[in-house]
Formats: sequence, C-alpha cells, structure tokens
Amino acid sequence: MRKITNYLFLLLLAMSLTSMAVHKYYVAVFQLDYVPAKKTVQMTSRIFIDDLEAAFAKKYKKKFYLGTPTEAADANEYLKKYFIEKVHIKINGKEKSIKFLGKEIEDDIIICYYTFPAEHAIKSLEISNTTLFELFEDQQNIIHTNINRNKKSLLLTNDEPKGLFEF
Repeated sequence: MRKITNYLFLLLLAMSLTSMAVHKYYVAVFQLDYVPAKKTVQMTSRIFIDDLEAAFAKKYKKKFYLGTPTEAADANEYLKKYFIEKVHIKINGKEKSIKFLGKEIEDDIIICYYTFPAEHAIKSLEISNTTLFELFEDQQNIIHTNINRNKKSLLLTNDEPKGLFEF
C-alpha cells in the first residue's frame, strides 16, 4: 500500500510540475553614455539572439544565423537598417542620426554598438525604442543613461514606446 501511495504522490507531483506554464521574459537593454570630449553619445544594446532572429525572419523573410559561422554576409547591413527604423533619439529637441558601429556575441546575447552626435551640452534626451515590439506584445526595453554624471533609467513598452530624460 505504501508503494502505491508513493507512486500516486510522484505521479501527482509530476503532473502538477508539467502543467505549470513556462513564461519567457522579453527584455532588451540599452545603455547610453555621453562622452563630452568626443561630442557623442555612445549606445550599446543587449538583445537575445533568438528574439532578434525571430524578428528578422518575420520582417525580412530571411534567416541570418547571427553569431554563427554561417552568418549571412549582409547581417550588419540589416542590423543597421533595423535599428535605424526602431530607435529614434532627440537631444535638446533635435533628431539625431544613429551610426551603427558593429556587434559582438556573448553567449546567447548580441551586443550592438552605436554612436550619435551631441555637439552641445545635453539638457534633454528623448528616446523612442520599438525594438522587437512587432514580435512580442510584452516586450520591454530598458534604457539606462549616464549623461552629465547623472544616471537615470526608464522602461519602454508597447503601451509606452518613448520616454524623456531631463538633465
């Protein structure tokens, strides 16, 4: 009888564990650092490769194999094109053009590097960032800044895709 009870307990435990839904979090992190000596803002993004690959497959109808030996030769051009479309920056009310510098892979994360000009002291920075919003309804883009020695952060979502920092 004890064996049957143990077996039923293990069966119920296994059923309850497999019935729990696994929830994946969709998060990308962007860091913006003002470098007054160079009159630029340097931006770094960290995004899960599989999420970006899925967005690219949907948008461009093509597989890129980011960070693998079979990576598409034009992957950097598509990365540049995608982020120019998805990330918009205004400094002191003026739109700035983003320059894609390159990328590197760290485990399952793609790290992309960008710069944009900041000729004058930054008093305000407005950012619109819809990276991966077309793919995941619950995508969150975390924005960290280090401008004029002030560190600030905000969270952008599908409901609120842009934010304003004032310094």
